[in-house]
Amino acid sequence: MLAQQPHGDSVVYTLSPASRFEVATGKAGLFGFAGHEHTIRARTVSGRVVYRLDSIAASHVEITVPTDSLEVLTPPDTEEIRKVTASMRTDVLDVANYPEIRMVSQHVEGTTRHLNLMVALTIKGTTREIPIAVDLKFGVDTLLATSTFTVKQTAFGITPYRGGPAGTVRVADEVAFSIRAVAVRQSP
Repeated sequence: MLAQQPHGDSVVYTLSPASRFEVATGKAGLFGFAGHEHTIRARTVSGRVVYRLDSIAASHVEITVPTDSLEVLTPPDTEEIRKVTASMRTDVLDVANYPEIRMVSQHVEGTTRHLNLMVALTIKGTTREIPIAVDLKFGVDTLLATSTFTVKQTAFGITPYRGGPAGTVRVADEVAFSIRAVAVRQSP
C-alpha cells in the first residue's frame, strides 16, 4: 500500500472522529486505597499527519484536544463522575484560561511501521518536549497510529488533585496517555 504512494510527495492525513485520546490516573497519598483510579477521554480530537515516505524525518504530526471535551469515565457512579469532571476542568486544567492540549512533533525518525518522535506537549500553558514511540498501520486511504506514554502533572505546573479528609486521598503525579489516531488521507 505504501508503494502506491508517489515518491517524494507528502501524504496528508486528517484525524477522524474515530480517534481516541485517553488519560489514566492512579492513586497516591496516605489513604490512596480509598480513592479511585480514573480514565479520562476526550470527546473531540483534531489534528493532521504529514507523512513523507521518502524522508520520514520530514514528516510532521499535530494533535489538538479541547480541554472542555475531556470527561471522566470511571468510576461508574454518575454523581462522582460529574464531580470529578467539574474539578478536573476548573481546579486542575483551568479550561477557561487553557482551552486546549496540544502535541506537535519536533523530530521524527523510524520506519514505516514504527516511529520515535520528540513532541512538544502543551498542557495548561506549559510546553515540555517528551519522547514517544508510535506504531503505524497503513490502509489504502487510512493511517492508524497508536501510542502510550506517561508524564508527570507537576512538569506542566499542575498540582495533582487532592481530596478526602485533609487531602489524604490524591491522584498520582504520573498519568498515562493513550492515543489511537485514526486518520483519513486527504485528496491531493
